[in-house]
Amino acid sequence: MYNFHCELKSFRNKERDLENVCKEKASFLKKAIQRNERNKHDVERYQKKKRHLEHIQLLEKKKPWVEYEMARKECEQVKKEREEAKKTLKELKEQRAPMLRKIQNIENRLQPIHDQIKQMAADIREATQKCKHKQDQLDNKNRQIEDIKQSVSLKQAEEADRQKRMANTRHLISDLQAQLQLCGNNDDLGPRLDELHGQLRANQEERGRLEAERADLRRQRDRDMAELRLLQNRMRSLEDMMNRKEEKLRSRFSDTHKALLWLRQNKQIFQGKAYEPMMLEIRVRDTRNSKYIESHIPVNDLRAFVFQKPEDMEKFMVEVRDKQGLGVNAVIAPSESHASKPPSRPLESLRRFGLFSYLRELFDAPEEIMSYLCYQYRVNDVPVGTQQTKNMIDTVIRESQLRMIYTEDAKYTVKKSSYSNNVISSNSSLRPPQFLTVTIDAEERRQLEEQLRAVEARVKDIDVQVESLQERLGRLDHRDNELRAQKKELSDLKGKRRQLEQKISTKQDSLRQMEQSVVDLQRVERDSQQKISLVHGQKVAIVQEFMQHMKRRATLSREKVCLVLETVALTAEKNKLESDCRDGTAELRAVEQACADLDRRKSSLMMTCKSLIQRASEICNMRPGEGAVPPELHDAFSMLPNTLEDIEAMLNEERTRAELFTGISETVVEEYNRREQEIKNLEKELEEKKNALDTYRQNISEVKERWLNPLRQLVEQINERFSDFFRSMQCAGEVDLHTENEEEYDKYGIRIRVKFRNSTQLHELTPHHQSGGERSVSTMLYLMALQELNLCPFRVVDEINQGMDPVNERRVFDIVVRTACKGITSQYFFITPKLLQNLQYAKGMQVLCVHNGPHMLPPSDWNADAFLRRRARQGK
Repeated sequence: MYNFHCELKSFRNKERDLENVCKEKASFLKKAIQRNERNKHDVERYQKKKRHLEHIQLLEKKKPWVEYEMARKECEQVKKEREEAKKTLKELKEQRAPMLRKIQNIENRLQPIHDQIKQMAADIREATQKCKHKQDQLDNKNRQIEDIKQSVSLKQAEEADRQKRMANTRHLISDLQAQLQLCGNNDDLGPRLDELHGQLRANQEERGRLEAERADLRRQRDRDMAELRLLQNRMRSLEDMMNRKEEKLRSRFSDTHKALLWLRQNKQIFQGKAYEPMMLEIRVRDTRNSKYIESHIPVNDLRAFVFQKPEDMEKFMVEVRDKQGLGVNAVIAPSESHASKPPSRPLESLRRFGLFSYLRELFDAPEEIMSYLCYQYRVNDVPVGTQQTKNMIDTVIRESQLRMIYTEDAKYTVKKSSYSNNVISSNSSLRPPQFLTVTIDAEERRQLEEQLRAVEARVKDIDVQVESLQERLGRLDHRDNELRAQKKELSDLKGKRRQLEQKISTKQDSLRQMEQSVVDLQRVERDSQQKISLVHGQKVAIVQEFMQHMKRRATLSREKVCLVLETVALTAEKNKLESDCRDGTAELRAVEQACADLDRRKSSLMMTCKSLIQRASEICNMRPGEGAVPPELHDAFSMLPNTLEDIEAMLNEERTRAELFTGISETVVEEYNRREQEIKNLEKELEEKKNALDTYRQNISEVKERWLNPLRQLVEQINERFSDFFRSMQCAGEVDLHTENEEEYDKYGIRIRVKFRNSTQLHELTPHHQSGGERSVSTMLYLMALQELNLCPFRVVDEINQGMDPVNERRVFDIVVRTACKGITSQYFFITPKLLQNLQYAKGMQVLCVHNGPHMLPPSDWNADAFLRRRARQGK
């Protein structure tokens, strides 16, 4: 079967290689065919484009000849037009001479008239300016008269207002005197005011004392709040350290972190205490000692949950491991606490070796976790030393008789042989700490919590006192306002008489001043009449001068109108002559411009004809001096259009069609032919590879049938024996042939599934689901199920019972005895340093005790018969 298995793996590898080769070649062939199909269309387009380019080349050869013929005909036409234009220009010049002489005579007569009109316009402007000046003087005199009248009106209004104010003042004085008579004598108000002043001073002193006391309480509260914030910051720092430890757990063991979150939400379902992973519960007192704790406690236990009761752990594992599929560890704390168990030797006796502490004193943990660690890993009996311990490690091992020692950077394990009593020691370097580097002092946290509660109580008490003081201050403010209101009322009553007397005196002074300021209205009116008469006399003189300037401006305007009329008549005659002359001039200039244009056009056409004939000869590859079209082109030209417009249209059409065939080159055809040959070669190679693949698949089918059927029968025999062994132990187990893919022959394997408890399902044998003892039992029974299939003279089993619990050790021993004592099995040698009491021994067994070591009796002194007799007597 081994050879068949090797052949299957070899055939499968070759089959996989051939499949990959076939897939690659088929894919390449498909792509090549698709690419050639695309190139086939490109080849056809290339041929079409080539035909369009040849037609374009022929059109471009004929185009210069057509252009030359058109330019030559146009040049002959231009010559005829030029001669006719010169003749028309001569006739127009002779007709235009008499009109120019008449225009010159009219211009000579107009010039003196224009000069006279300009002089008269200047005189009219001067007379107008003088009239305007006199009009401004008249307006000023009118404004003077209005100002005089306005001044008189203001004096009259001022006098009327004075009389009214005097009447109002007299009435106000009468009212004030009446109020003064109503006010009695206020001599008794002084004592009352002094009494109120004293009460206000006492109220202010009490208020100052209360405010000082409130300020002291607020300062004390500020100090307490500052202390409270410091304590809260420290507490948040401790909580952040816990969060960092939890983040490390989440990043390294995501399944454990998920189980932790589930445990925190469901702690109420457990009867006993359920602790989070040990790495979160352990608090190292000094982070420098974290390396000892992590080196001593395995990582699987650091991330393990600790339960006080077995049924709680079983409930937890069913939920998170079986239902949620999380790979987590859990342990049960010992029923009897070992947390306070003393060490086997006092630490003082070991200090001379540099040992300064036991592991238990380096960290804090809940009692159940500490009990488990003391019971499982003896942290109460493992000392820790310094560099001094390492320097004298041989002496320490020899004299201290310790089983495990930690130095500054190494771990020493000491064993003593059970046979020779020789001491064997081994050492390993300490791994850097990863999980316990963040430590939290539990005592510090407890003290912080107590301080926080004390400070919060003080702040609350201060707030109550401040609120009480605030109420008393409010009552004092109310009393102060009442006293001030009474004081104000008395002060107002005392000052009211004084104010009335002052007001009466002031009003009487104002009345005397108004009586003294009298205005004489009759004198004011006489003065204003005299001023108005003087201004009217000045206005008469200004009006006389204004009339003289107006008469002179009218005379000049009449004379200017006569000259303007004469100018208009001459200008109209001149404009008519100039209009007629302009018409002739425009025609003359047009003819002159036409002659010049025709000259330039003639020269340009001559040059164009020369360049076109030269260009046509070059395009058609004609010799210099040859003027006729070559015979080989004449027939081709006859099939093409004869007009330039048709040739241009056909050229544009052919170029457009040619431009549609973009991205095409001559290499397309070459590449198309080359790829056709490659396709043929690939099809041939692919056919050969497929034939080889079919051959390999047929071989695999034949070999697989010869290998797999016997293998399944063999595994079924092993499974039958293995299941029998487990049923004899009231457990369940099975062995089967397992693979993820039947075609992957190197992935076939034996899968062992076992169940040690009725409440669980069959689980695959792994380090996560079964304990070490359960794995040892399963391994031993599997080996025994194999033994009957492989015959050999003898078999040796060495210390297979180490690590098993007593129940499983007894079951395995019974199965080994039954199997070894059959007549068809090989001879068994079972080597062990110890055996359980009251085991069942068969007649076919022999027990050999090996007596060895420096403290054993020599063989000559050992009396086996005496020992047997003494044993027989004890049995009776």
